[in-house]
Amino acid sequence: MTQPHSASTPTGAPQLARRLGLFDATMIVMGGIVGSGIFVTPYVVARQVHTPALIVAAWLAGGLIALAGAFVYAELAARRPQVGGQYAYLRDAYHPAVAFVYGWALLLVIQTGGMAAVAVTFARYFREVTHVPLAEPVVAGLGIALLVAVNCLGVRSGSTVQNGLMLLKILAILGLVAAGLFFVAGPEDAAPAAARAAPSGSLLLAFGAAMTPVMFSYGGWQTASFVAAEMRNPRRDLARGLLIGVLGVIALYVGVTLACIHALGAEGLAATTTPASSVMRLAFGQTGATIIAAGIAISTLGFLSQGMLTAPRVYFAMAADGLFFRRVAWVHPTTRAPVVAVVLQGVLSLLIALTGTYEQILSYVVAVDWVFFGLTAGAIFLFRRRGGDADDGVSRVPGHPLTTALFITAAALIVVSTVLAAPVDSAIGLGIMLTGLPVYLLWRRRAA
Repeated sequence: MTQPHSASTPTGAPQLARRLGLFDATMIVMGGIVGSGIFVTPYVVARQVHTPALIVAAWLAGGLIALAGAFVYAELAARRPQVGGQYAYLRDAYHPAVAFVYGWALLLVIQTGGMAAVAVTFARYFREVTHVPLAEPVVAGLGIALLVAVNCLGVRSGSTVQNGLMLLKILAILGLVAAGLFFVAGPEDAAPAAARAAPSGSLLLAFGAAMTPVMFSYGGWQTASFVAAEMRNPRRDLARGLLIGVLGVIALYVGVTLACIHALGAEGLAATTTPASSVMRLAFGQTGATIIAAGIAISTLGFLSQGMLTAPRVYFAMAADGLFFRRVAWVHPTTRAPVVAVVLQGVLSLLIALTGTYEQILSYVVAVDWVFFGLTAGAIFLFRRRGGDADDGVSRVPGHPLTTALFITAAALIVVSTVLAAPVDSAIGLGIMLTGLPVYLLWRRRAA
């Protein structure tokens, strides 16, 4: 049986500082989910299922799956309040090799490619709003460099910036919802259009296709677990933050969907590739389009900030376990930040942003990410069967084992549907993930 343990720096070396509370945890959860996707993705869903009821149902169904995942991670956070979060759950439940492969995939595919794409998106909207005479790669690089510097100053500094950006994101989304619901009359023929529209092909297949972009938009709650070791009371605050944060995002996403449907109609929503801009333009003209562009720029920067705050903790934990370059586990004696891990994440994200390969990498992400979601949920069965965990303060998954099994089933279905829809990209992503196994064996042999 694998015994629980926590990654740490060598004896006598500076340790990570516990400086985060419930509000920080909630903002980190929401910040890890809300990027630029919600401003764009509603049209993709509308093109699949066509009717207002089904469009809203897809976002609600995705929210319920995300909430089930949040309950799973809340229990795991209470059982294993350790640095690296999901990495630690996989390590203690299965084997260090599984955890290493996860960290390997996070570094090469899941996190770094996503952050590079977000950095470029931020640069695009920032230039649109400010008309700054700098190329997109330069703006993206400056954004990444700024966030690296902030997070090297410590977890409190990084979290403060993240909290502020998340609050601005919420205001931007609430502004979009208000504009769509109260400042646009909506298309006159919205009801007849909805009545005429009918899903093409099988309703089940169409709904399944709509769920892929929805689940991509809901992904990211798990990254809050990476900073568990820097929370003052991770058993309580991380568990509560996961649930409050996911519920908050569900409310925001459904609100945006309803606003887009009210302002554009189901057919109008499916016809535009920029639904947020279209709604704001209808409400306030070009000024509205500029305002939402600024909102998207802030949202993408906030998502980038959250990734720079959380992901380096996984590489730190890998290094502290002796499974990565030992220097990556170095903690600055004054700021108590894992500076080398933060810089590593920043440099790799910057390189991918500059080479323009992030779009390819993004297409590899979904299947890989949901493989680990399913495995992580399965860890609850193992931890409960082994026993020995203190149950005081543990937030248990409601309806377990049924709800946990349903989440694992949903994860498996998302992986299968993604592989069927994009077999080449999924195979490349899964192949990159599996290259972590020989690397793990080499690292263990080197450390022996």
